[in-house]
Amino acid sequence: MQSKDESMADLSTNEVEAGEKTYKELLQYLNPIAKPLASKKTTKRIYRCVKKASKQKTLRRGVKEVQKYLKKGEKGFVVFAGDTRPIEVMCHIPIMCEDADVPYCYIPAKQDLGLATGSKRPTCCVLVKSNSEYEKSYNECLKDIKTLPPPY
Repeated sequence: MQSKDESMADLSTNEVEAGEKTYKELLQYLNPIAKPLASKKTTKRIYRCVKKASKQKTLRRGVKEVQKYLKKGEKGFVVFAGDTRPIEVMCHIPIMCEDADVPYCYIPAKQDLGLATGSKRPTCCVLVKSNSEYEKSYNECLKDIKTLPPPY
């Protein structure tokens, strides 16, 4: 028999799990420009890599910061949230990535991307730079992103 505290803990975890949307449900909210879209497996790898990059402080977060460092010539890969509204906020950055020869992809949810960066606030794009601490994870993500079909 469970105590009241244990049953409340079970209830709260069930509520959290019920509140989270599946990958398939998140695809309903995508923008029409969200191509190439990462698969479910690749998305999980990207979240892990973003979390590691955030801990090492080798992450550029947000439209202004990503745009600034792309202009400066920083390399890595860029991850966009596919459910960003309005699209005009970041629709110019994929073009900047192509010009700078920086690989990029879309993932379904900006809320999940924000959580992966260690923030409670959603974010619509991040630039992940290479680092020796998480090189294996970074290379796996980079390989997966480069194998995605081109957006055009």
